[in-house]
Amino acid sequence: MNDISIGNYFVLPQAELSVQVSCSSGPGGQHVNKTSTKITLRWNISTSRAINEKQRQQLLQKLASKINKNQEIVVHCDSSRSQHMNNQLAREKLQDLLTKAMHKPKPRKKTRPSKGSIERRLKKKKIRSQRKKDRSSSYD
Repeated sequence: MNDISIGNYFVLPQAELSVQVSCSSGPGGQHVNKTSTKITLRWNISTSRAINEKQRQQLLQKLASKINKNQEIVVHCDSSRSQHMNNQLAREKLQDLLTKAMHKPKPRKKTRPSKGSIERRLKKKKIRSQRKKDRSSSYD
């Protein structure tokens, strides 16, 4: 298998991933009882040489709920009958997880509403208010 590219941030080498194969409980009928199709990927953040200390701290902070006590990220996949396909899906899951954790949101620029948008909002409020007044006056 190939290394996993995590956006423009870093490349996760295949050697740092631990792959475990086991029997699946997913779709496949009798097939799942005979073959090992479930894939479990493990990546230890604390011992990884692919990331620098700043990236390590960011990942530990953002993925705190997904990291076990050994500081490993564990990804399971058993959605397919194929071991190869499950391996691909697990790698994609890990890649998405790490890419989202490394992404820094663009800072928001504070803006004021335009005069036109304020007028439109107030006009809609008046129309809604009038509709409710018309509705309630018919019951009096």
